[in-house]
Amino acid sequence: MKPAIPIYITAASQISIQEPLCDKWMSEPRIGLSGYNEAIDPAFKEWMSPGEARRLGKIMKRAVVTSTECMKASGVTMPDAIITATGLGCVKNTELFLTDLCTQGESLLKPTQFMQSTHNTIGSLIAILNKCHGYNVTYAQGDMSTDVALLDAVTQLSLGDISTALVGAHDEMTPNYYTLLKRSGYYGVESMVSSAEVAVSFMLSTQHGKHPLCTIDSISVLHKPTVESIRTCTEKFGQIDCIIAGYNGKCDYDSKYDDIISHLTDDDTPVLQYKNLFGESMTASALGLYAASRIISTDKIHDSMLRSGRKPSNINSILVINSSGNDVSFIKLSKVSL
Repeated sequence: MKPAIPIYITAASQISIQEPLCDKWMSEPRIGLSGYNEAIDPAFKEWMSPGEARRLGKIMKRAVVTSTECMKASGVTMPDAIITATGLGCVKNTELFLTDLCTQGESLLKPTQFMQSTHNTIGSLIAILNKCHGYNVTYAQGDMSTDVALLDAVTQLSLGDISTALVGAHDEMTPNYYTLLKRSGYYGVESMVSSAEVAVSFMLSTQHGKHPLCTIDSISVLHKPTVESIRTCTEKFGQIDCIIAGYNGKCDYDSKYDDIISHLTDDDTPVLQYKNLFGESMTASALGLYAASRIISTDKIHDSMLRSGRKPSNINSILVINSSGNDVSFIKLSKVSL
């Protein structure tokens, strides 16, 4: 889908296994992480009272902080829509509630854990805190959650139904759930990147604002793509200076990206990776989009991100690719010319 009007990412904020709320990862990233890793949290007391912090799980606090910082940076105090992506939702509260249910039966259960255990709690909390009564929806589409949420936002902005959208992607991990996912093969494969916790917020707008990061030129999500459908989808992209893809170290998984990219460009196009820095999770593609938006706005790339080709010195366009099972998404970003 190519938007009918220019759509800008005017601000973005992240909390991850890299330094939070900053771009230190672009020059001094934490490298060589593996296994189970938790996000590095900021001092939440700067954004909420101790009482509020005690009532909220970490995923909720991270969502509040990244959303607040994103809105502040964009200058938008009341977005027309809040669109949230999450693969697991508030899994820690879900786990705590179910554990208490098993050990205590149906008595003395904590209502807060139950109330904050659903996927749509995150977007609802942001709306309540900001008194935002507009469009509010949560997408829980596994590894494609971020991409589908972004597609919804871009579609509504393009149609003129809204002019601003706060799009967030949030996931947390627990040691118990990590163990289960490791047994299933989602994590733990030799040479694979670490696990990740994700809290990323983007402000999308039809107005470029003061300091826009980039424009979204096109976004497509394909189900069971063929070589022909991939070429048909991407042939309208035009010039692509750089590709950033979700390589995670699993041979069978990475080979899918190699195959997709081979049908798109020649061997000279630089290919970047980001999960070696930010880890793997169901909403890790949000960190890929975040990294791409920062790279295109600053023309800075850390050497560890370069997977193949020469590091480009001037980047006017980036193609972000996310592959998951039967689905693949393509998001083309371009530099803003004001």
